[in-house]
Amino acid sequence: MKWPVLLLICLIVISMISCERKPEVSLDVADSALIPLPKEVTGLPLSFVLDKETSLYIGKEDAVSFIGNELQQALVEDIGTRLPMIQKTDTTRKNAIHLVLSKETKSKSPESYTLSSNQDKVVIMAGQPEGLYRGVQTLLQLVPMQWLESDHWQGELMAIPGVKIRDEPYYTYRGAMLDVARHFFKVKDVKRYIDLLALYKINTLHLHLSDDQGWRIEIKSWPKLTEIGGSTAVGGGKGGFYTQEDYKEIVAYAAQKYITIIPEIDMPGHTNAALASYPELNCNGKATKLYTGMRVGFSSLCVDKEITYMFIDDVIRELAAITPGEYIHLGGDESHVTSKKEYNLFLQTVFPIVKKYNKKVMGWEDIYSAGVDSSMILQHWTNRDTALKGLKKGARVVLSPAPYTYLDMKYNDSTQLGLTWAGTISIEKAYNWSPQEFFSPDFKEQVVGVESPLWTETVTTIQDIEYMAFPRIIGHAELGWSGQTRLDKNSYYTVLVKNLMRLDRKKVNYKK
Repeated sequence: MKWPVLLLICLIVISMISCERKPEVSLDVADSALIPLPKEVTGLPLSFVLDKETSLYIGKEDAVSFIGNELQQALVEDIGTRLPMIQKTDTTRKNAIHLVLSKETKSKSPESYTLSSNQDKVVIMAGQPEGLYRGVQTLLQLVPMQWLESDHWQGELMAIPGVKIRDEPYYTYRGAMLDVARHFFKVKDVKRYIDLLALYKINTLHLHLSDDQGWRIEIKSWPKLTEIGGSTAVGGGKGGFYTQEDYKEIVAYAAQKYITIIPEIDMPGHTNAALASYPELNCNGKATKLYTGMRVGFSSLCVDKEITYMFIDDVIRELAAITPGEYIHLGGDESHVTSKKEYNLFLQTVFPIVKKYNKKVMGWEDIYSAGVDSSMILQHWTNRDTALKGLKKGARVVLSPAPYTYLDMKYNDSTQLGLTWAGTISIEKAYNWSPQEFFSPDFKEQVVGVESPLWTETVTTIQDIEYMAFPRIIGHAELGWSGQTRLDKNSYYTVLVKNLMRLDRKKVNYKK
């Protein structure tokens, strides 16, 4: 080949390479909608640009493969194209997003992660799979919404801001509670709620499975609990229940999102559905009538009967067998027709049953009087002094103060859904409180997190759930992960507005 021809070919190749070079893009990470706020965020000058050649590199671990698939699908929804996924750990590869499990990670939290994005690549690194999963949620929030809304992505280019993030949660417990007893919600609705909770790094879903108005979990040794007790709901609806296979499906689905299910069987009060199903659980041996109203505090198991504890043993045994998590929630609130002496004796008999099946006790703060210890979690909801007494006995506490966290409270007086007994809770009020200041710093290690309960007396559909939960629960998620409100609270609301655009894309029926 003659030199002039060779030179021409070289010039053409160089020109082609030059034309294919990615443009330099500089996005400010401050324009991203990061909630919860990461622990450390440092902006870098140049952004990572995705194009048709970008790949997703993951390790060969099964858990990482699943997380990779989740990211891949999320990007399909965001940008309309599927990045090729390569099961290989090679962080030297450029034009790639890398998910890396590393034993060198020093953080004690299994949810900690680091994320770096520059013009060459994006690397999310964690010591445990749940850390990678949390990091992926951050990555998806990094893409400025204006790029998606203005159709910047045309199968060509999309940018992720240059940034270094080091992140870990302040509290180990960041939860939501869904009452499926007052009104029943199908498996698909619970899964939908789980999907939305996972976006904000919530790691616990507490299911309130029994109450006066309905018993929602199959107990094979006591079939009438669902046959009779599960047949109705507040207002006289048809009710419903989860088979044990349904429940296991929910537990497994939540686990894929690194969310733990905590089941609650409320006792000795809030038990009319059980009392209507089995007359022998009543002191007079007569079945009560099914109840479809909203009153509380009128029911109680017969604490003097041996069969009551046989019943509870069977319920806990069957529930523990299908619940991988550590805790069984015993309720224990509003037992107004049970004397304090009988109440304490009852719980002192039930606590060992829970431990017998290798589970730990969780309950509303009221259970402190029965004698609690460091293995137990009390859920503070209305009486701070009561919760404090539990802390002094060594128990741990989850914060669900009703005036700030109860998602069944109206946003304002004109809200059609919800109640007002704990006041109204605006979006601002839900965020503007400090979990760290609720109790003395002496109990810092015993306060393990925050939970947002949603009672469903007035809530009947998944759209209702979404409306009452969002966006208030997003603020709770930040308080749980980041530990406190942002120093400039107005910056939170600015970021929240951007974040809600993502909920629009997911067709969430949030409060506007």
